[in-house]
Amino acid sequence: MKKILAMILAGAMMLSMGACSNEAPAEKPAETPAAPSAPAETPAAPATPAAPSAEGKTVGVAMPTQSSERWINDGANMKAQLEALGYEVELQYAEDDVQMQVSQIENMIASGVDCLVIASIDSVALTGVEAQAKEAGIPIIAYDRLLMETDAVSYYASFDNEGVGRAIGEYIETAKDLANATEPLTIEFFMGSPDDNNAVLLYNGVMKVLQPYLDNGTLVCKSGRTSFEETCILRWSQETAQKNCEDYLAGFYADEDLDICCTAFDGFAYGCRSALEGAGYKLGENWPLITGQDAELMATKNIISGYQTMSIAKDTRTLAEKCVTMVNAVLTGAEPEINDTTTYDNGVFVVPSYLCTPVAVDVNNYQEVLVDTGYYTADQLA
Repeated sequence: MKKILAMILAGAMMLSMGACSNEAPAEKPAETPAAPSAPAETPAAPATPAAPSAEGKTVGVAMPTQSSERWINDGANMKAQLEALGYEVELQYAEDDVQMQVSQIENMIASGVDCLVIASIDSVALTGVEAQAKEAGIPIIAYDRLLMETDAVSYYASFDNEGVGRAIGEYIETAKDLANATEPLTIEFFMGSPDDNNAVLLYNGVMKVLQPYLDNGTLVCKSGRTSFEETCILRWSQETAQKNCEDYLAGFYADEDLDICCTAFDGFAYGCRSALEGAGYKLGENWPLITGQDAELMATKNIISGYQTMSIAKDTRTLAEKCVTMVNAVLTGAEPEINDTTTYDNGVFVVPSYLCTPVAVDVNNYQEVLVDTGYYTADQLA
């Protein structure tokens, strides 16, 4: 087709040159006809290629698990938005099995997808399959979790993960009025998975706010576990968070109440709730402040009832939308929208990123942030 087009264009140029040789000299353009004849104009149109189309293109979307509500929403939102643009979508969940995710991505590459969106289970475990995608000329966009130690990733779409941590820390700081506290408050930390770069950034954000209060004794962590290595929970496991909380309560808080559960994920908050109820803590009496992340439906219900104090709302519709615009830009030859080019160093290079803004949610603003925006309906929260 390209050869035929070239022949048509060449013929048009020859006709045009022939016509010019019979017209007025070039230095008198006013004497030249105002417009070329229709036959010469028609073949010239393809000289400006039409914008690439989504038609016939497939996007492979690799998600980590369906055990968390937020990943189900992420996958569904992205699939719907990509399909609305005309793309075919191959959506796979790996149920937190790294090898399964590797196999799923290999199959997507073999099937000839045009772009990959990867929300990894382990941020450093996919370098081999990412290299395969690069060799096949398939662009990769990292979704929510940065892909580490690879040059195969093109862009990154996420929330401001250090900002998530700061928002959690600032909520605790304000809610407990730490700046004016006259008595020490006890706190325990439940941080994210060590194989997720986001977890480290979130922890850093939390500690930028709370470390001074640990240093001056306003906050006391009786377990002594305050470093990321001591507080991280592999694969964001709710069960592990519950077990850790049970151990803390039995080992360090038999004679004193735990005031704050600083958790990095709604699932951890659920685990802490179970541990606290098992230890005899009661709402309205000695129930601690409990943080979370993702504003899941159950977490929001727990916020309304008082069993969880706050969460971080991360509207997956917005994140999916930003990622979809990246995919569409990459596949149509446009420049994706980027708002961070300095933060996300994956060990090989700083990955160009778009970061969405997280919002702290509690009983005072959940209606405005979650219901009025249509994220949840009143019936869902009833």
